[in-house]
Amino acid sequence: MKKYFLLSFFISITSFSFSQSAAPVFVQDSLKLISSQFKFTEGASVDKQGNVFFTDQPNDKIWKYDIKGQLSLYMDKSGRANGTYFDKKGNLIVCADENNEIWSIGKNKKVSVLFSDYEGKKVNGPNDIWLDAKGGIYFTDPYYQRDYWTRQKSELNGEKVYYLPKGTKTAFVVADGMTRPNGIVGTPDGKYLYVADRVADVTYRYDIDKDATLGNRMLLFKQGSDGMTLDSAGNIYITGKGIDIYTPTGEKTGHIDVPENWCGNICFGGKNRNILFITASKSLYMIATNAKGVE
Repeated sequence: MKKYFLLSFFISITSFSFSQSAAPVFVQDSLKLISSQFKFTEGASVDKQGNVFFTDQPNDKIWKYDIKGQLSLYMDKSGRANGTYFDKKGNLIVCADENNEIWSIGKNKKVSVLFSDYEGKKVNGPNDIWLDAKGGIYFTDPYYQRDYWTRQKSELNGEKVYYLPKGTKTAFVVADGMTRPNGIVGTPDGKYLYVADRVADVTYRYDIDKDATLGNRMLLFKQGSDGMTLDSAGNIYITGKGIDIYTPTGEKTGHIDVPENWCGNICFGGKNRNILFITASKSLYMIATNAKGVE
């Protein structure tokens, strides 16, 4: 496999700020550019070793940035993969936007289709994804018209959040009443799910019930996002015009400037899970922090 050996360099215009009223997350270094060879990066996720995987959705590719600092093409023809997440067995679960499916990509790169339709109809386009401890899949389903689709409108009524129980191909709606659900992440203890509505520009917190349904929707803060991640202290990192950081109670504590028009997604990676990786339009960035991502 062809590999790309890159020298990361500093972005001098990066800034970081935080509120004095809450425990801040300190960045320990300047923002570093890894590469700018992409069209639109998305779907950052991390495996058990700390290697980071991300998608270049318009170019239909999945890339890997390993803990040794090597960038390599992991998969070509990836089903127009968008959001990604690793399951406990090390399979890469992806939102395959080309045919509006959810795939499991094994370590041997064998693809299994986990989900293909909802009540006989194609969903809008699985976008972002989070797996619970049981292996069930929560995914957001906004409608973004793609130039490679033949259809010109949604087959469904509305844009919603779904849950796909492990071992089944039948998903059910767990959240609606949003304009365009996008970023999603849950807490490791399985208590809460955060969902961002990009168009309404808000982020909600839901209680996760034992049957995987959601309840007690609460407006956590008035800012939406494209992607989200959590650190071990429960702080919420959201993407858009740079990176914003919120406490679990919804107080904004920090901002990281990124010199791109848009940041699509984010995850903690590296051996110690203390490096924040940012997929930002045509580029991939990294920045070291004193925080640690959740396992």
